[in-house]
Amino acid sequence: MEEFLRACRRTLQENVGPAGPGVHVVLGNEACDVDSMVSALAFAYFLFRTAGGDPPVLPLLNIRQSELVLRSDNLFLLRRTGLSPDLLLFRDQLDLRALHTAGRLRLTLVDHNVLPSSDADLEGAVVEVLDHHQLERKASPSCPVTVEMVGSCATLVTERIIQKAPQILDQQLAQLLYAAMVLDCVNMAPAAGKVTPKDSQYAAALETRFPALPPRGALFQELQEAKFDVSGLNVEQMLLKDMKAVSGSLNIAVPVLYITLEEFLQRPDLEAELSAFCHKFGYDLLIMMTISFTESKEPIRELGVFSHSTTCREQVSKFLEQARTLDLNLHPVSSSHPHISAYHQGNKLASRKKLLPIVKDFLRECDGDCCLGDAEEESLVPPTPMNSLVEGCPLDEGLPKITAEDLQDKFRQMDSADL
Repeated sequence: MEEFLRACRRTLQENVGPAGPGVHVVLGNEACDVDSMVSALAFAYFLFRTAGGDPPVLPLLNIRQSELVLRSDNLFLLRRTGLSPDLLLFRDQLDLRALHTAGRLRLTLVDHNVLPSSDADLEGAVVEVLDHHQLERKASPSCPVTVEMVGSCATLVTERIIQKAPQILDQQLAQLLYAAMVLDCVNMAPAAGKVTPKDSQYAAALETRFPALPPRGALFQELQEAKFDVSGLNVEQMLLKDMKAVSGSLNIAVPVLYITLEEFLQRPDLEAELSAFCHKFGYDLLIMMTISFTESKEPIRELGVFSHSTTCREQVSKFLEQARTLDLNLHPVSSSHPHISAYHQGNKLASRKKLLPIVKDFLRECDGDCCLGDAEEESLVPPTPMNSLVEGCPLDEGLPKITAEDLQDKFRQMDSADL
């Protein structure tokens, strides 16, 4: 894998552009979570090994290079598998539009099956799709589409590799794929509702071929701890780490914060930083969902609604409190910040994935004339495109229940495994 990635960087450094040779880019989704990153790397490597690298195949992470620091679980996995982040290629390092305009771009999508509106002009370059989300792409004879509702896109990549080129699998590639499956499928626990028989089948296939893979339970726990690690991040980075946006008469950002609301509200100069964030990225309002866990691993969810527009903040807060489609069971809690409405969320199973439709309903009812009149200013920058295909946090329903027998089995595996 390292040799392939170094060759990709050399291709980039040779000024791939409108006047150069064409390239085949494998592009993950905008969330660039572990599954998206691994699927892009592994499928690009598969194409390189099976198609001869003509045109050059480049795995492209669909974020700016500066944003990788926000993906703490991605960074952990790269270190765990011995891959340097310096070998990766990022969206701001390659001009896809210039390549497409020159007719020199082939684009394969992994872990999403439609391009966001901001990339709609690249649609003509898409030559293949491999995804595990709800199919939204229209059928086309020129673009093979593999969409199957499994727990992880890495499962479909593993299936393709084992069926077409099993000889390219090694310990490093297997560990990348295995980690993505274990993380997305919540340790392959049926109680979490993520894993499918195909996920289990190909996770077991990798375990059989590579017995030195880390035990599932230990690997899952390490990745989850890395995902929730926000140490060293400033407020802007915490908001960007796991954020989606909804636009209508207002531009609303809905970040998930891996910290208690009380801790977050105690950060110094918080309102000033939230104001600067909204001004920088063009948001009128923030709905911040925090998630933490009890000692028994039950999720605790809280909401903070921020806007300098009193009207907008109160209207959104009231709509959330009285939501007809889903009872969030919100209970106001004390906030020392005049522009932040704070709530404990009694419905602990209502993840952001379930919150977003309520926010969309609010924007539809807002109808363009009841909120903006009191907004501090209009958005100056388009909001971060919402990737509606990306699932919520694997722990939306809390950690899966683990019996004493399960723990004993995991300990036996850890004792015998060659880490």
